[in-house]
Amino acid sequence: MSNYHIKHLEEYYQVYRKSVQNPEVFWEEIAEEHFMWRKKWDNVLSWDFTKPEVKWFEGAKLNITENCIDRHLHIRGDKTAIIFEPNNPEEEAQHISYHELHEKVCRFANVLKEQGIQKGDRVCIYLPMIPELAISVLACARIGAIHSVVFAGFSSTALATRINDATCKMVITSDGSYRGAKTIDLKGIVDEALTDCPCVESVLVAKRINTDIHMEQGRDHWLQPLLDEAYIDCVPEIMNAEDPLFILYTSGSTGKPKGMVHTTGGYMVYTAYTFKNVFQYKEEDVYWCTADIGWITGHSYIVYGPLCNGATTVMFEGVPSYPDFGRFWEIVEKHKVNQFYTAPTAIRALAKEGVEHLEKHDLSSIKVLGTVGEPINEEAWHWYDDNVGKRKAPIVDTWWQTETGGMMITPIPYATPTKPTYATLPFIGIQPALMDENGKEIKGNQVDGRLCIKFPWPSMARTIWGNHQRYKDTYFSAYENKYFTGDGALRDEVGYYRITGRVDDVIIVSGHNLGTAPIEDAINEHPAVAESAIVGFPHDVKGNALYGYVTLKETGEGRNHDNLRKEINQIITEQIGPIAKLDKIQFTSGLPKTRSGKIMRRILRKIAGKDTSNLGDTSTLLNPEVVQDIMDNAL
Repeated sequence: MSNYHIKHLEEYYQVYRKSVQNPEVFWEEIAEEHFMWRKKWDNVLSWDFTKPEVKWFEGAKLNITENCIDRHLHIRGDKTAIIFEPNNPEEEAQHISYHELHEKVCRFANVLKEQGIQKGDRVCIYLPMIPELAISVLACARIGAIHSVVFAGFSSTALATRINDATCKMVITSDGSYRGAKTIDLKGIVDEALTDCPCVESVLVAKRINTDIHMEQGRDHWLQPLLDEAYIDCVPEIMNAEDPLFILYTSGSTGKPKGMVHTTGGYMVYTAYTFKNVFQYKEEDVYWCTADIGWITGHSYIVYGPLCNGATTVMFEGVPSYPDFGRFWEIVEKHKVNQFYTAPTAIRALAKEGVEHLEKHDLSSIKVLGTVGEPINEEAWHWYDDNVGKRKAPIVDTWWQTETGGMMITPIPYATPTKPTYATLPFIGIQPALMDENGKEIKGNQVDGRLCIKFPWPSMARTIWGNHQRYKDTYFSAYENKYFTGDGALRDEVGYYRITGRVDDVIIVSGHNLGTAPIEDAINEHPAVAESAIVGFPHDVKGNALYGYVTLKETGEGRNHDNLRKEINQIITEQIGPIAKLDKIQFTSGLPKTRSGKIMRRILRKIAGKDTSNLGDTSTLLNPEVVQDIMDNAL
């Protein structure tokens, strides 16, 4: 049992050794002791990265929702499973118990079946962060349908692409959504997308904002009346461990989005095990991840990981700035949140507003803080540590990807000593390798290279939906017999890992490999800077030179930009060396970002290289208007 809950560094090393020396035995014990299976596996693992083909718990039969819900009913049926915190603080929060969740998921599952959805069918879910989103995900899993959640901030074009790629039979949406002070016409976006999606037979519509919307006769159905009539129990479909559970799209650096396919058994085991350890979750804790379920973070660490552990998980509909920048802290105090997991983008935005919003609230319930989505810069890390965690709650800076399904490199709170900007040590069972340009593994410490993983882990994506060749080309062709993450990393003198950014963000200047993340960290330490992004652009002498896009905290007209440019390069020189100085520094009103807060460096690279003829689809960006502004003022 001790393997399931690691509490000390010594224990981490012990368990880690066991997990890499004999992975099959290790994961078999975890799977056997902590989950409910309808039939045991015939074989723990078979794999071949040259094909690439990976199978975990082959031959096992289960339903993941029995592990998320049913098995908790007799011991913690009345415990709150989901706390729904609405966008508007005036609206009351909802507490959904495990018993209630069971009934809601069963009713929804029966509605899906009545609408003709069967095991293996794809269902597209385009919903705001309301309880129906988590419930519909679980309802699909209950009957063996494959869910494809599309973040409800994507445009109709992006939605249509994803619906058609997976040939979804059904779309689940709502009449609209609230986001801060705005309301968004989700149903209108769906209608527009569906002019081009012949595969969709029916649309279920949840009521959220109660507006008049167009309902297509025969295709569109209000959800609530169907739920009211549905039977309250639904026998779970028994799945094979390797049956697909969901498809989740991640944008490729080129071409159309990649539908990553995650399967059932291994994904369940790994997300539950990482959740338990990385958040040190205990029975009475209240856990809150601020992500949207539209991203992998929400799938793994709002829905499946927490519920498999019988946890209480918070779902937040709103944004950190509405009605003011104290909203997160108000929710932490109100629900006495013990584990708080958010993105560096959010932390920087909150830090920019100062500490007065924080100081109004009691944050003493917090035991663990986490960050996800990108490497956290040092300034933001210290602000988070000092002001939110009061230097008592360890920060888990978790590195992982849509493709990995679960956290890969992360501290374990109270066991791993943390170090700002470092994701620290590989999680149990994860075998990282740093590779050089020639495909050789770089051994030893104080080195940097390209981050690969050399052995399969249970929650890895098995393929790209409908395109296994692209899966092979993208992840398994760069380095023989290894999964290539696409990220660069360095390993320090004690073996801690720091992610230095996407490898396509490693710029070779005069023969030196420069990762953009450390340069951005340095710039962001300047007191006038809110955030920055570095890209390379062609240079006659150096091959590449560095172009910096810098957003200031205050856009003062009277500010001397030339002096600022000198100060920024001075900081870079001091922290990294003169080789990393920027040739061009453009001050911007903002940076183009995806809805999950990632900076779209591809667009910035094109602008820096004066190649703006084809910037691709910018409509899915959070702030498409800044692209024109940056182009107009490009240096």
